[in-house]
Amino acid sequence: MASRTPAPALPTVVSEQEWQSARAELLTAEKDLTHALDALAARRRRMPMVRVEQEYTFASPDGPVTLLELFGEKHQLALYQFMNLGPDRFCPGCTNFTDQVVALDTLAENGVAWRTVSDMPLEQMTAYWQERGWTVPYASSHGTTFAADCGAGEGFLLSAFLRDGDDVYRTYSTTQRGVDRVMFEANVLDLLPYGRQERWEDSPAGWPQA
Repeated sequence: MASRTPAPALPTVVSEQEWQSARAELLTAEKDLTHALDALAARRRRMPMVRVEQEYTFASPDGPVTLLELFGEKHQLALYQFMNLGPDRFCPGCTNFTDQVVALDTLAENGVAWRTVSDMPLEQMTAYWQERGWTVPYASSHGTTFAADCGAGEGFLLSAFLRDGDDVYRTYSTTQRGVDRVMFEANVLDLLPYGRQERWEDSPAGWPQA
């Protein structure tokens, strides 16, 4: 007989009154964190910016396009650097992230353009976009120093740019856990009892972690 996978441990069962008390205590901590995040966002809006001096030209499905042209008619640009792992290999984390890039029309209504770029050759990106069924706009930075100059190197990076006329400025960038805050899946899992089920998480003994 095949062995059964042990059932995961369960949270402590308490009365409704005890649960409401625990929820109220956690809500206070959540509100404190929300206020801290608001304060951090206020600091982010006051960050200085640096002018992008280099003239970058990317390959896109519509032909060569400059960094300035990625803005279209918008004044702000959110740009995700998708990792390049070489021919026929694709970063699972970047793939998961791109699966969750949505509401670009709403961003556009707020004056924000989006573009996903990668050091992968354009042909490789196009084939993968078609395989995944993505409609997220993309361009290839292959053959340029864009990734290195922005600090992405061989990794992934989420950056923000602002333009003033024809001048482009970098205002913000983040990577690793900093990208988590814009991911639907990660934020929903953080609300659930078993969390993301990652080994690095601080979870009670017996919680499923893979």
